[in-house]
Amino acid sequence: MDIFEGKVLPIDISDELKKSFLAYSMSVIASRALPDVRDGLKPVHRRILYTMHDLGMVPSKSYSKSARLVGDCMGKFHPHGDSSIYDAVVRMAQEFSSRYPLIDGHGNFGSVDGDSAAAMRYTEVKMASLATYMLADIDKDTVDFGPNYDEKEKEPSVLPSKFPNLLVNGSSGIAVGMATNIPPHNLGEVIDGVNYLIDQQGAEAPDSDQEITEKLLKLIKGPDFPTAGLLMGTEGIQKAYTTGRGSVKIRAKAIIEKIEKNNKMQIIVTEIPFMVNKSRLIEKIAELVQEKKIDGITDLRDESNRKGMRIVIELRRDVNPQIILNLLYKHTQMEESFGINLLALVDGTPKTLTLKAMLEYFIAHQKEVIIRRTHFELKKAQDEAHIVEGLRKALDFIDEVIEIIRSSKNDETARERLMTRFEFSERQSQAILDMRLRRLTGLEREKLDAQFQKLSDEIAYHLAVLQSDKMVREIIKTELGEIRVKYDNPRRSIITIDTTKMDIEDLIADEDVVITVTHKGYIKRLPLTTYRSQRRGGRGVTGMSTGESDFVEKLFIASTHHFILFFSTKGKVYRLRAHAIPDAGRTAKGTAMINLLNLSQDEKITATIAVKDFKDDSYLLTVTRKGIIKKTALEEYHTQRKDGLIALTLDDDDELIAVRQTKGKDDILLATPSGKIIRFPENDVRPMGRTARGVRGMKLGKKEYVVGVDVIGGYDKDMELLTMTENGFAKRTRLDEFRIQNRGGMGVIGHKVNKKTGKLAGIKVVTSEEELMVITDDGIVIRQEVSGISVQGRSAQGVTAMKTGEDNKVVALAKFVSKD
Repeated sequence: MDIFEGKVLPIDISDELKKSFLAYSMSVIASRALPDVRDGLKPVHRRILYTMHDLGMVPSKSYSKSARLVGDCMGKFHPHGDSSIYDAVVRMAQEFSSRYPLIDGHGNFGSVDGDSAAAMRYTEVKMASLATYMLADIDKDTVDFGPNYDEKEKEPSVLPSKFPNLLVNGSSGIAVGMATNIPPHNLGEVIDGVNYLIDQQGAEAPDSDQEITEKLLKLIKGPDFPTAGLLMGTEGIQKAYTTGRGSVKIRAKAIIEKIEKNNKMQIIVTEIPFMVNKSRLIEKIAELVQEKKIDGITDLRDESNRKGMRIVIELRRDVNPQIILNLLYKHTQMEESFGINLLALVDGTPKTLTLKAMLEYFIAHQKEVIIRRTHFELKKAQDEAHIVEGLRKALDFIDEVIEIIRSSKNDETARERLMTRFEFSERQSQAILDMRLRRLTGLEREKLDAQFQKLSDEIAYHLAVLQSDKMVREIIKTELGEIRVKYDNPRRSIITIDTTKMDIEDLIADEDVVITVTHKGYIKRLPLTTYRSQRRGGRGVTGMSTGESDFVEKLFIASTHHFILFFSTKGKVYRLRAHAIPDAGRTAKGTAMINLLNLSQDEKITATIAVKDFKDDSYLLTVTRKGIIKKTALEEYHTQRKDGLIALTLDDDDELIAVRQTKGKDDILLATPSGKIIRFPENDVRPMGRTARGVRGMKLGKKEYVVGVDVIGGYDKDMELLTMTENGFAKRTRLDEFRIQNRGGMGVIGHKVNKKTGKLAGIKVVTSEEELMVITDDGIVIRQEVSGISVQGRSAQGVTAMKTGEDNKVVALAKFVSKD
């Protein structure tokens, strides 16, 4: 160490790291990444605008090369890379990046598809008209100036900024250990908020802080992004405005349209969330379709042009457009969260601010600007009035003045003699010496008098402003009013209800609907009024258009507010609200259940049931094709899981055929295709867990299976068992003809079947007041009154209730109480 003559100092590395990193951190925080609360600008943006002012790149002049601006800014004020300056210039000129662009760009400044701007030597810029208000009165000592990086120039520490740019255009930046993310807002709304706060400052009885905040939240409704979009709910916005931190969900604006030429549906996207790359969004949608994560999109096109954005997503006929749209919101950037962090520099220190605080700092800045401007203009007016006063006095003694000037050797002598004789100041004497002969005319005298009066009025006004906080506030409001009239435009981002958090049942009418399910897994819902009642023996109406190899398997009535439980071949249960099942026309095929439920590839729905709620003490009874029966408390099936819940354990060669809701004390009826029916008490089946297999409900022959299941919920002498065969033969039989047996028996003859009648197709416990819906495998539906079907004994074959074709069979029965 001695050989360096003491010039090398030992320093502890941890102390040096701490000191150096702290210095670096403060430099990034105060001089790079965070905006000032007063003008809402980071140093680079402030320097760009001041350079444009310095170069005279004003709106009234022609465009200048961007390279000229970047070069001057870098050379005089911002000694960093030219690309960082040009990137900032580009963003300030892009209409999809800035809500109110401060730079008017000419040339290629990039696109919402992520295309970069042309090189700075090709593009041209000038100040946008609104930006002039950021720099207005900067030459009137309204803001402090400091030395630039090499102390050869002076640069402003802040701009006068006559409008609250921090909120209007927003800002985002990552410093060291902190970040800011302030969204843009609507200019008119923000000005309304400022005006309200100004009025409150002058009010005799101002509102409380809570009332002020509530009023501001009504005036400034939320962010207003340049790319528009839908803001989902106000909860996150209100949290951000009251605490400084929050989150708002932005959704793409999409409408569902019908394509006239082929009756298919399409989704049209016209607005996307802020800062989302449109090309990448379309690529992501295509990727999801390719990976089969979204099924049902047949075509994807970008039809955007200079008039606006238009992404077209064509859909298959059998899919529910709303479901596809929800999947797009879930899996793509068509829905994004914007994390609001209202962090800005206050007197060089980073602070998290509320909406009220941000506006108050802006008002305080404007007051300072106006007071400093008034001081400047007062001094200027006083100086000018002093000169005019001297000229007026000189005209009163013009002959003597001329004589003094003529008889003096030089200017200095003349100036001193005038000062001695008339008590002029040095500046007044110099002004008299500089006066032209034409000022001696009578007209000029009148002008001087008028000028002096005008200056006196100005001085009085400036003095009044400096003594009155009320006048200062009124000046701010007037100047903001001028900006509002010129530049305010309608809100782009629409604030809507956050449907992901609200109870959608409140918006849907509670009405009865018919739900049909096909063998191949297509489902639809229809208003009950679609089917008119027919007499016995009618032909029916077409209920659903199915493919050649498909047929309707299930049909039931439910309310739109009911939960529909779907039981699958894998013994799992899925849940949907009835209103979530797409409404379709009477002859429409419906929607594939794979688009509504998270079914695996080889999984099929075999039973469905409508449940009002899960809070009562009832049970769900499951019956398999092989006669295995199980009873489980209904509340065990209450789940929100999207991927289903285990409902029962099935044997490998068995499948679930029916699910019924019971009260625990009902009687159970099971039927086979040969017409055998067993009745046994529900008490014979003990309650089991959701995943249990169950017990035998009916003893079956080798080729026998269970085809019909129903529950007698409290015996009524007017109740009967309606049985119907595949060929449409039906009858009603008194329930007391079916004696109660023990579970596991073979049952008794309940319907005589033969070749003419066909096998038994289904059973229903009915009363004469009810109506019946019968559906065949080719989609024909008949609705008829139960009273039209005759009462016969157990061993009768019934009467023709529905005329089926040679190749058609009855596959499902449903009943309901007539609303008449």
